[in-house]
Amino acid sequence: MMKILLTSPIFCKPDMADVVRDLEKQGFETKVNPYGRTLKKEEIFELWQGVHGIIAGVEPYSRDVLEKAPDTLQVITRYGAGYNSVDIQAAAEKSIAVSNTPGANASAVADLTLGLMISAARRIPQCDAKIRQGAWSRYTGFSLDGKTLGIIGLGAIGKKVALRAKGFSMDILAFDPFFDEAFAAAQGVKKASLETICAEADYITLHLPVTEETEGMISSRMLELMKPTAFLINAARGELVDEQALYQALLDGRIAGAGLDVFETEPLAGSPLITLENVVLTPHMAGHTRESEYLMAKAGIENTVNIIRGTFCRDIVNREFLS
Repeated sequence: MMKILLTSPIFCKPDMADVVRDLEKQGFETKVNPYGRTLKKEEIFELWQGVHGIIAGVEPYSRDVLEKAPDTLQVITRYGAGYNSVDIQAAAEKSIAVSNTPGANASAVADLTLGLMISAARRIPQCDAKIRQGAWSRYTGFSLDGKTLGIIGLGAIGKKVALRAKGFSMDILAFDPFFDEAFAAAQGVKKASLETICAEADYITLHLPVTEETEGMISSRMLELMKPTAFLINAARGELVDEQALYQALLDGRIAGAGLDVFETEPLAGSPLITLENVVLTPHMAGHTRESEYLMAKAGIENTVNIIRGTFCRDIVNREFLS
């Protein structure tokens, strides 16, 4: 019997039991992460023996890990859109396909992106905390209505952010290496360079994967281009931003604020960002709603089963490296 290992801690939740049972009804033996947290390397080695597919969390599948992969392993599917925790070329060298679940959590991420924009602009969490401490001091914030939004990454998530921003009567600029001209024309989104967005946008939101080209793209130079009244929102990946440069820009008041769901190192501990009043922080939760978790689980299972059975899977991210 084919075996599938479910390492993402999401599958430990009671409301995922039906999803796991559906997989078993398809004739697969399942093995669920027994620790209920992100696995360590040694635990991966312990659990993946004889496994044909893995639906993975954010645990590392680096080259040194994949070199020890069992010969049975055919696919690693990332639960979510990001797959920078998997060395896709090293996986291909072991004839292991790598897939992800793009778009399944796009609405959830877009919702939190708008939530971070509003929360940062109006300092909602900070005002809530002060009321709980017995204070009653209003903060004069910034509006979204009529402002310019810069979307860096106009993929599935970026498009949903654009549609939501239209409800706030925002002007929308967008940058994407694979710019969707048809969507932009239909929705009134203007194509712009990264530099133009940083210089002109009142709110800038990131929706790109981490690659050699995008890592650290929001650098001190880009932050210096931003308006002193501008806000940076990141619900994509922490590595897209030079975090120390962002901290300094926020500390010096060179930008108005930030809303951050992701960080260079997670969990966030000991970061000076925690000391700032002009930043809203959330624990990498943008893609996690009850609805999106279910959709990502179903998409991950579909991808994994299709690859094992040799049927078409559109979401293989290392196809170019597979022989």
